[in-house]
Parts: sequence; C-alpha cells; structure tokens
Amino acid sequence: MRRRGLLRWAWHTVRRLLTDNGAAFRSREFAQACQALGIGHKFTRAYRPQTNGKAERFIQSALREWAYVWTYQNSHERAQALASWQHHYNWHRPHTGAPMSRLPASRNNLLTLHI
Repeated sequence: MRRRGLLRWAWHTVRRLLTDNGAAFRSREFAQACQALGIGHKFTRAYRPQTNGKAERFIQSALREWAYVWTYQNSHERAQALASWQHHYNWHRPHTGAPMSRLPASRNNLLTLHI
C-alpha cells in the first residue's frame, strides 16, 4: 500500500532498502519506483555475500527446505506452499539464535504476525 510517499508492508513503513547488485535492482525502473515511494536504496558490496549475510542464509534455507525439497506441479502450487514454510521457518524451526517466540515483537524483522 502506498501512503504519503512511503510503502507500507505488513504494518511497517519501508524507508530504506538494501539489495544485492542484481540487474533488476540496478534498473532505471526500480530506481524510479524507489524514488516515487520515497525509499532510500543502497547496494551491498559486490562479491561480498557476508555484507548481506542474513538474507543470503534465508535464501539458502528457502531453496533447500522449501523450493526444491518437494516436486510441485506448477509455480502456483509452489507459491502456495511458501506461506506455510515461512510460518514454520519463523516460528517452529530451530535457529542458532533465540526462537521467535522469545523475542520481543520489535526484534522480529522477517514477519510481524504469528498466524
């Protein structure tokens, strides 16, 4: 939802965005969209995945535990399975840090609602 020049997502206002250096994020259209929404955009350092470690680890886990672990009939079926996998990942899967249920809501940076 767009409101007052800022993007609102999951009850949070998006003010800044950190992305890798992929072509989609370097495009003129993406830059114009960020500017129109009033979102500051920065890039991670090239060839330094550790500068974006949390996202890199999440993507690695998503590919290993959700995207390629089952045989899906089509992309729609795979997309439908994502919500339940994200719920499991955020609330029930063991992590090396504190479980989400023990963290205060202000520390939850992946999802804001335990549904």
